[in-house]
Amino acid sequence: MHKKRNDYFKGFDFYQMLKKLLYIGLLLAPVLVNSQSCPSLLSPIAGSTNVPVEATIVWDEVPGVPGYRISLGTTSGGDDIVSNQLVGSATFFSPPFGLPENTQIFVTITLFFFDNQGDIVCPSIPFTTESITAVPECANLSSPINGATNVNASTNISWAYAPRASSYEIDLGTSAGNNDLGTFNNSGNQLFVNPPANLPTNTQVFVEIRSFNAIGQSIGCITQSFTTADIVLNLGCTTLISPRNGDSNVALTPVLEWVPVSGASGYRVSIGTTPDDNNILQDGLFTNNRTLVIEFEPNRTLFVTIIPFNDLGEAINCGQETFSTAIGCGPFLDRVSGEFITLFPELDFPDTISLCDNSPGITLSTSTLAETYRWALITSRGTEIELLSETSEAQITEGGLYRLDVSNFADPNGNNIPCTTSQEFTVEVIPGPNINAIDVERDGDNLRLTVNVSGNSQYDFALNDINGPYQDSNVFTNVPLGDNTVYVRDKNENGCILAQDVEQDLISEGFPKFFTPNGDGFNDFWQFIPPPNAEDFEILSISIFDRFGRLLSQIGGDSIGWNGLFNGRPLPSSDYWYRAVGIDNREFKGHFALRR
Repeated sequence: MHKKRNDYFKGFDFYQMLKKLLYIGLLLAPVLVNSQSCPSLLSPIAGSTNVPVEATIVWDEVPGVPGYRISLGTTSGGDDIVSNQLVGSATFFSPPFGLPENTQIFVTITLFFFDNQGDIVCPSIPFTTESITAVPECANLSSPINGATNVNASTNISWAYAPRASSYEIDLGTSAGNNDLGTFNNSGNQLFVNPPANLPTNTQVFVEIRSFNAIGQSIGCITQSFTTADIVLNLGCTTLISPRNGDSNVALTPVLEWVPVSGASGYRVSIGTTPDDNNILQDGLFTNNRTLVIEFEPNRTLFVTIIPFNDLGEAINCGQETFSTAIGCGPFLDRVSGEFITLFPELDFPDTISLCDNSPGITLSTSTLAETYRWALITSRGTEIELLSETSEAQITEGGLYRLDVSNFADPNGNNIPCTTSQEFTVEVIPGPNINAIDVERDGDNLRLTVNVSGNSQYDFALNDINGPYQDSNVFTNVPLGDNTVYVRDKNENGCILAQDVEQDLISEGFPKFFTPNGDGFNDFWQFIPPPNAEDFEILSISIFDRFGRLLSQIGGDSIGWNGLFNGRPLPSSDYWYRAVGIDNREFKGHFALRR
């Protein structure tokens, strides 16, 4: 989880004020994501003709728009066919009763927002429907479904729209082909019948639905049926108490509560982000009339259906209610600029980073301004295994797959919502030069340095300045006594540079370049040996480190030396670094090889 601001300011009275100031600041300086725009129709396309009357309307998604309303009419901006229907985040809509034939239809899409500042009504887009030349298709039961059992005898009968139908005739009977329970005629904008009396209990009810249009009647339709329960159930529907139907800016972790229904033993709850979808919760069973919801998504319109039930059956024809969650990270519309904005940080970080072999590591940083940072090393499976840093910088010492998370926090209704942008990147280890040794020779009052390197590339060399000048020769002459540093650079594109200090004058010759702690009694310990020209020079202490700066051992100048162990375990063949302090407080640095 991302660390929240209260982890840093826990216990301070100014935390809430600071958090609000941060949120206001983000709103005043938003990241622009795109200009306000209205969608174009994908199907039917604008101005098209001969469009099927059962067509589904499909439009472009507009980035940053959390929801849509749609109206269909026979005039520009009209809604005499469908009036301002909320469809949530869906970018399609199927007219529930089809479309009139041979008619110019105008589609009006409204961009729906949650900030109570008014929606954006887009210009109407026209198309023209076909002239119907065929009879309608058959209609299928939607409630009760064909073959259902234990159906409440007080049920309504509903069916799905039959393409090309303009009206319907329904026979209900206790046997196939019979209408002893009634015949009902419906216009095309009514897809249900409510029998005037309850149906007989414990009875198979047969339903014949005939679809009509100006051409004629549907052909070859099957008889459908369902079976009623033993007892008539008069169980009512419920309505939301909290949040209320139509509420906006609802907390992301709310308590859903609805009116209890007398006689109900439980409730089936379905929640979706479009009217026809239960993608959040489908038929969740609850024995009481309230439940806590953990973290709805922000900027969402939610469609909720609650159906009471008991052992005898369930309530019928319960309607759908909606509410909208709080504005979180966005995108949402800035009414002043007319732009869509987001509180997600804008992160621009490379996919691949190069790490030179034999280097102590690199420091990575991001210029992204954010409230929190998180650098992590992850495995190939995507499982986080090591947190590296929680600042804008991180020290990388090995290759692998990494992730950088940068977060701001939105605070609607007291919700500390992390607005996180993430970037995975790979650190590739590329071969660099190896400095095997630097030969130091006295040349009068100066030194002659010969840099011995190995590697699979071409290298050049610089002295005491990483920026050069670089030379092709590995020999430096007339080098003054004192502190000197040699730089070896790969001349290829990777440009790896390896630096090594050249210790002060010839005292450095007393530090062996390698040792072999293999127990053969020869060269098993690493220790300073005063060179012949510095027999009286004394080393007080030597600290030995690995390539990552971890202290491995500290020895005195009079000890037998280091045996290549750390915590009692032999270390592998590799390069190791030393820092020695002389009797005159001079400091000597360098590295040597452990060979096995």
